[in-house]
Amino acid sequence: MKKIYFTLLLLNISIAYAQVAPKLDKSIAERLSLLPLSCMDKEYPNKTAHSINTEVDAKLTPAQLHPAFYGCFDWHSSVHGHWMLVHLLKTFPDIKNRAEIVAKLDKTFTVENMKAEADYFKKYELAKIFERTYGWAWLLKLDQELMQFDDPNAKKWHAAMQPLTQQILELWKAYLPKQTYPNRTGVHGNTAFALVFALDWARANHDKEFENQIIKKAKDFYGDNQQTPAYLEPDGADFFSPSLEIADLMRRVLAKEDFVKWLAKFYEERSIKRISEVPIVSDLSDYQTVHLVGLSFTRAWCMKGVAQQLPKNHPLKARFEATANHFLSNALPLIFKGNYGGDHWLASFAVYALAK
Repeated sequence: MKKIYFTLLLLNISIAYAQVAPKLDKSIAERLSLLPLSCMDKEYPNKTAHSINTEVDAKLTPAQLHPAFYGCFDWHSSVHGHWMLVHLLKTFPDIKNRAEIVAKLDKTFTVENMKAEADYFKKYELAKIFERTYGWAWLLKLDQELMQFDDPNAKKWHAAMQPLTQQILELWKAYLPKQTYPNRTGVHGNTAFALVFALDWARANHDKEFENQIIKKAKDFYGDNQQTPAYLEPDGADFFSPSLEIADLMRRVLAKEDFVKWLAKFYEERSIKRISEVPIVSDLSDYQTVHLVGLSFTRAWCMKGVAQQLPKNHPLKARFEATANHFLSNALPLIFKGNYGGDHWLASFAVYALAK
């Protein structure tokens, strides 16, 4: 009797969450688009992450270092802000501020800009590790979005972007065979997240060599992982769930039946319970604490992806779908209540999660 009651209760909760889950409609898209548009040309404040080599380059401004992606506080946020605008143009061709978005993207995606961005990685020895691998992953996601967008502007922008795309690919293909251990943190360095986007790009571009490299590393890093300690998540500034990022990767590299078996060994109930709790964000104005808003979005897109790979009768399928919707409903309003610490990046995460 208790089991039946619990099942009905879970079902009711799932339905309730599903009813209030936000959707990526034109109204939300237009509102979110204003955030990256407002910061792509905003050079300061800025976290360049540039390793100073000489007195000369110590004096370079963000725009001199990165003529395409100098705004939005840091390079990677500018990159995924551009991804977001491309995605919104593709999804809503008649979006109200279309002309402004196209003008911004036209300004960024020039051959001159992209060659300069690519040259940055060649000019400085330490630049070979710049944005490895978080920024690299978003760069490939941006390239993939443009490649899959059947639009004259997108084709022009994609062609212009190739010097940078090919430079990042060269660096990643050289680095991946030498990467002995994965990064399991909940912030930028997380390996599983980056491999997800890289694998999506490789498959979309039919790059079999890169795809096989990624699959092999994914299995080597995570194939035998069991009882992951997700009950310890999150750290105080996480915007990724280390465990869910791994699951989101493995559902791409394993056959469905094999993934179900792997997942059963990977998670204990106490860990599932922990990652299903809404992160407590004590200060939306704190540039690190606000990462926890992003955690709701990344957990949501991972849970939705995992749920899609599970059979209909799997107990985690409805549970993850309902929890993901709850995360989205909770996090979306918070984007508009903070300051530049969240404004410069959170909208991209929201769009990606809602698009799932």
